[in-house]
Amino acid sequence: MKPPVPLGSYDAADVTFLLKDLRDAKLEVPTEDREEAIQSGVHYSEMLPKEYEPSERYLELYRKTLDESAALVAGGIAAVAELIVRKRGLNCVLVSLARAGTPVGVLIKRYIEQRYGVSLPHYSISIIRGKGIDENALLYILQQHGVEASIQFVDGWTGKGAIRRTLMEACRQFEDKYGVRLSDDLAVLADPGRCSETFGTREDYLVPSACLNATVSGLMSRTVLKPGLIGSDDYHGSKFYEQWLSIDESKRFVDRIAAHFEAIAQTAVGCADGHAQAESPEATWQGLADIQAVQQAFGIEDINLIKPGVGETCRVLLRRVPWKILVNRMDNPHLGPILMLAEERGVPVEVFPGLAYSCCGIIKPLKGESA
Repeated sequence: MKPPVPLGSYDAADVTFLLKDLRDAKLEVPTEDREEAIQSGVHYSEMLPKEYEPSERYLELYRKTLDESAALVAGGIAAVAELIVRKRGLNCVLVSLARAGTPVGVLIKRYIEQRYGVSLPHYSISIIRGKGIDENALLYILQQHGVEASIQFVDGWTGKGAIRRTLMEACRQFEDKYGVRLSDDLAVLADPGRCSETFGTREDYLVPSACLNATVSGLMSRTVLKPGLIGSDDYHGSKFYEQWLSIDESKRFVDRIAAHFEAIAQTAVGCADGHAQAESPEATWQGLADIQAVQQAFGIEDINLIKPGVGETCRVLLRRVPWKILVNRMDNPHLGPILMLAEERGVPVEVFPGLAYSCCGIIKPLKGESA
């Protein structure tokens, strides 16, 4: 496989993006048009949403949220990093799933380097619901590190578990095709949907990187797999929004959280032990039952229009056409950016008693509904 071109605004030592540079491609589609196309059967990976350019008021709230939650996030990063070290040792390869997994992967890599003095290789690759993982990117990683390499996949959080299921199926297909068995274990910072066995927390709190798009993800767009742009020998694509370097928050985000690693390192091992003792680490997919209850309560035909958890709700508000936001309670301290975005976009917010997640975003069903 051909070597990747340098991409993104992170330091080169933090991550290598195994993505094709599509910065000159015209892929952005107005939100309403994109939503109608998706619900009419066009795959979401063939176009990009117009990137949300945050207002100064929203940026102030994001930075306040980051300051308030940095220690909490650092604790979760430390806990999941300790679990990775226990499961994989110090010779594994971190493979983040672009793009929500990338900031978390950068932080896990930094924690392990600071705590254990080992700089693990870290790549960011594409996985797309309904399409699968970028096999060319995996082949490059195995080419660099050997077919016996212990790969640890990393993502930001779980919702219904669609990406975990996509990863499980992709690993099965990869073994059938190439004879190489990869672990489908997915390490996440937050696992409110209980879809993962390797997690920092199962509380549905706000991961501040969910509040922004490219400007907290190395200035990379979400990934693209479109015929005519991505050939059989290419990596999946992404746009590098280099023109936004002046408003990029990516490095500040990881620096702000990593600054807490030393203070919480002594308790991280205990936190990792606590996951095993206080709650079952097995994936029970419990969150899916909650979403089915929402689906039934509102008569929603397509479950893909329901996006549970703080991270997924942010995504709905930032790049989809939201119908309404459900929250478990209005005084939930993790909902500040959600409530501000809903106000900016004129989206109603309703309390849904008994919701296991902090909140849930429902996409507006349009003509020809199918997502």
